[in-house]
Amino acid sequence: MTALPPDYGSDTGSDDSLEEEAHSLALLAAVYTFPLHETMRLRAATSPRRNSGGEFAGDSAGSPLRWCNCYHHARQLLGAGKSRVVTPNNDTLYSTAWLNLTGEALVLSVPDTAGRYYVLGLLDFFTNPFAHIGRRTTGTNAGRFLVTGPQWRGTVPDGMSHVPSPTNWVWLIGRILIDGPAEIPTVTALQDAFTIHPLSVWHAGTAAQAAYQGERFDCRFDFDATQALSTPHFVRTVNRALAENPPPRREQELVDQFRRIGIGAGLETTVLDALPAPQRRGVEQAIENLPASLRDAAGKSMSGPGAKPGESGSWNRPEILGPSFGEDYLRRAIVAQKYIGALASVEAMYPMADTDSAGRPLEGSRRYRMHFAPGQLPPVDAFWSMTMYSAADYMLVQNPIDRYAIGDRTAGLKYDADGGLTIWIAYAAPTPDRISNWLPAPPDRFYLTFRAYQPKDEFLNGSYRLPAIESVD
Repeated sequence: MTALPPDYGSDTGSDDSLEEEAHSLALLAAVYTFPLHETMRLRAATSPRRNSGGEFAGDSAGSPLRWCNCYHHARQLLGAGKSRVVTPNNDTLYSTAWLNLTGEALVLSVPDTAGRYYVLGLLDFFTNPFAHIGRRTTGTNAGRFLVTGPQWRGTVPDGMSHVPSPTNWVWLIGRILIDGPAEIPTVTALQDAFTIHPLSVWHAGTAAQAAYQGERFDCRFDFDATQALSTPHFVRTVNRALAENPPPRREQELVDQFRRIGIGAGLETTVLDALPAPQRRGVEQAIENLPASLRDAAGKSMSGPGAKPGESGSWNRPEILGPSFGEDYLRRAIVAQKYIGALASVEAMYPMADTDSAGRPLEGSRRYRMHFAPGQLPPVDAFWSMTMYSAADYMLVQNPIDRYAIGDRTAGLKYDADGGLTIWIAYAAPTPDRISNWLPAPPDRFYLTFRAYQPKDEFLNGSYRLPAIESVD
């Protein structure tokens, strides 16, 4: 990241040079702030309009008011036709919340899950997965965690663990393992035992805690914006995000440069409007072409959502994500575009496959097998699964046995006599002796997502490779 020429923004130089300079700066600014735009969009789309007591935050369906500091729980396992997001998870129930740390610290209380896997992933507003609470990091006993914003100064109460956040707003994405619909009552009861309280409410005692149902906030996102990324909408959105969530101090000098083209905390789009025509064109081209630019950049470095092709037969090896992207702003933007909300890889990895061992697209009209040799089952400390999706709509696939995923928790799964495991994949049902190990496919194109929760080192460093998917036709 280099500073701009000292005469940037002056009216000297040709129109082409002014446009090129503005484009370069705007492209850097857009890449840097794109995760903020996406987080603002998702906060508006996923924060609840009503709290657990059924009270609306606003006075109409079109109100920008929402609830924060309270959970929104998914109460049913996703099946075919039951998801609004692509490549949905069929292993866990989700619990999400938006945490506002601007005013005071928040207490997250978690129940004793008796060994059951769960994780509360905490992402800052720039999409860094900076902390995880759950089985891998803090165990499954009951506990309390004090989440604080960057300006908080105070004393952590006895018995609480401190979780400092880099930004004032935090996206909490929780997952609790569920082994089929029969466990819904058990898991939903656990969900209700996860609570969020401001520190002052927690100090006030159980009656105040029971009465607390969250805080209202203005999501500050323009819902009438078109699907295309317009420059005024983008600038207005990220300026609001920067005002709420200042960047790290070490990046402030870089971010201050963006103010020359109207991007910065507290700025109105009038700054953008006042730019000379060549500079305005450069800014608009950089921002409005950003989605395509990110896809192009991803295609040069990855195959699929954050994956490196060809490293494991049919499977794309995911990019390894840590608790922070650091100064790799391009990678952060690509991840925000492709699979925003991803946890750190030490918590979960998601290899994907859409071709067989010969490089041909996976199709339900063919029959496939995936064979784990003895001693080569996936090295994980929690669990693993493989989920089927239609390539037409990226959703779970309706099938006659209501099986959307197969894994180490699948009831009736049969292992080979030597301890290996063979999974059969096809649209048509296999012979009766293979039904227990059958993952049904659609009749046409499909892809697979492998989920490894708490992967071991050999999974993370690439020394373990998933078996290829072999056609047996």
